[in-house]
Amino acid sequence: MRYIVAVSGGVDSVVLLDMVAKKYAADQLVVAHFDHGIRETSADDAKFVQRLAAKYKLPFETEREELGADASEELARHHRYAFLRAVAKKHNAKIMTAHHADDMVETIAINLTRGTGWRGLAVLDSPDVERPLLHKRKAELIAYANTHNLKWREDATNADTKYLRNDIRKKLGAIDNQTVELLGLYHDRQRALKRMIDADTTELIGSSPYSRYFFGNVPDIVAIELLRAMFIQETGTSPTILQRRLVLHALKTAKPGKRLAVIKGVSLRFTKTTFVVERTSEVLL
Repeated sequence: MRYIVAVSGGVDSVVLLDMVAKKYAADQLVVAHFDHGIRETSADDAKFVQRLAAKYKLPFETEREELGADASEELARHHRYAFLRAVAKKHNAKIMTAHHADDMVETIAINLTRGTGWRGLAVLDSPDVERPLLHKRKAELIAYANTHNLKWREDATNADTKYLRNDIRKKLGAIDNQTVELLGLYHDRQRALKRMIDADTTELIGSSPYSRYFFGNVPDIVAIELLRAMFIQETGTSPTILQRRLVLHALKTAKPGKRLAVIKGVSLRFTKTTFVVERTSEVLL
């Protein structure tokens, strides 16, 4: 197995790189750095990571985009993972990131703040991303870096509370290890539950055309999950919970021949007993 090691230049990813460089052969690793262009100094981060890759005698992949100072965390994350997945495809490899236990707690807290559903607790669980530091605290990583005389770069935006994650991090304060460990156990269970539900829903939904009776007569909470699996199967993505609730209502009430746009480029067409997913340029919801 080859790994694309995502290295930002911060302490977390620098520690990850040092650990995996000691564990794996050089031909199993590729260092990847995405320069989002949000900060004026981001180009210096890229040069720093390039020097790190050279230090460990590892291949280096990078890309720069000019997202701008007003880019959101979500936009930067989307572009970063698009880059990492492209590099992983190029090298037939799996992505490896330096997310740790504090990241897990912060992400759950962010999702709860936004009013998440149950999936918002099963965070950091992309099947194509490996996170070997997920059960380590940030303090452990800093201690490792200091013990091994590692150098890293500080991201000035980490102190800017206009970003929700930074504000959440500040509010969480010095959360104790026992609480983080307990949250980690809940997180593991939730991820396992999510995988079981995903497997079951994929098996249950069948294929197009889909039965209105089946989706309309199971409990709503089950139907919402089944619709998620159906949309992913048909389009590779899923509408929001609100959009799926509107779809469920239409499944129960729409007259034969009606078309309902769900998300951009995707609509449903109903017959008396079935419905199919169609591509469309209409957006009605």
